[in-house]
Amino acid sequence: MKTALEIIFWVCAALIVWTQLGYAAALAVLVRVFGRAALPTPASAEPPPSLSLIVAAHDEQAVIVARVANALSLDYPRELFELIIACDGCSDATAAEARAVGADVVLELPRGGKIRAQDAAVRSARGDIVAFSDANALWEPDAARALAGAFADPRVGYACGQVRFVQAASGDHATNQEGLYWRYEMAVRAHESRLSSITAGNGAIYATRREAYLEVDPIMGHDLSFPFNMVKRGWRAVYVSGARAEEKMVPSIEGEFARKRRMMSHTWPIVLRGGMLSPRGYPPGYALMIFSHRVLRYITPFLHALAFVASILVVAMGAGQLYTVTLTLQVVIFAAAGLGGLIPFRPLLIARYYVLTTASLAIGLWDWLRHGTDAAWEAAEGTR
Repeated sequence: MKTALEIIFWVCAALIVWTQLGYAAALAVLVRVFGRAALPTPASAEPPPSLSLIVAAHDEQAVIVARVANALSLDYPRELFELIIACDGCSDATAAEARAVGADVVLELPRGGKIRAQDAAVRSARGDIVAFSDANALWEPDAARALAGAFADPRVGYACGQVRFVQAASGDHATNQEGLYWRYEMAVRAHESRLSSITAGNGAIYATRREAYLEVDPIMGHDLSFPFNMVKRGWRAVYVSGARAEEKMVPSIEGEFARKRRMMSHTWPIVLRGGMLSPRGYPPGYALMIFSHRVLRYITPFLHALAFVASILVVAMGAGQLYTVTLTLQVVIFAAAGLGGLIPFRPLLIARYYVLTTASLAIGLWDWLRHGTDAAWEAAEGTR
């Protein structure tokens, strides 16, 4: 019995370390040996492809004027650029304000959720490339050119850019550590892109060829469902670090927990019934990437729970000092996470961020299994 518990502990611990740290380290080594060259950069004299930028919006009156102004100021030939605001059942002045400040197309749609608003916009789009952004995201002037440039490679069907999360508040309320994690995630994504294809994107800045666009279940967001589905259909899904955007993040760790809990109720349907777990269409290396950076990451709370219970039982059976140390380390992390809610000290906040966001993975699964997931969405706290 004790041996079985020890095996459970070490397997769980190894998988946690692999998905959180080992995978990124292995990618860094593999990129040095096998990494592809950077994506081709089209000559400046060549006109870029026609591009339709689509912004799905639900009651975004507070930010839509700034979003439209930012989009229309991008360094992209105006005759090749189209801005579409897809209003998803807006009850405020989002549509009127978007028209007033120059959006090319404003669609006023019944409430169906972000995905269905994007689908409707793609059907009306004129661009060869369809790009997408959140209503509260702001792109750098050359972001559209950089993003569209990825499609000079005929193998690329999907490209996402680099989003920088900025703190929307200051003082004791600005506790969220998402920016730290996201910088790590962007580094991992850059390595994935150079080796094969990325395993996930982001909603602030991404694009597809119109011919490659997929209409997915409305509860399954593009961020996770598009990259692996593109790979299954023979396309590459790439990361373009030069296509930059910024977006306000949720101010507090507790708010980030709520945001990720909601996100995971959309993620688990993709993992369990959206095709992610099916190896059909995956090159072997990409299948390992999906397993390492997606599947293992999403089951991390269950691995932690198994490791913790196994540690307690092994120590109770009189195991050696090593298990007492590992159990103590786990308790210290939990204690630090609790203290992080009282003392805004950076190491404590990082522990709290890790524990709460890891827990959100399991609670999002519970939410989906218990009462399903609504296709409609609301803006996250403090991001507007």
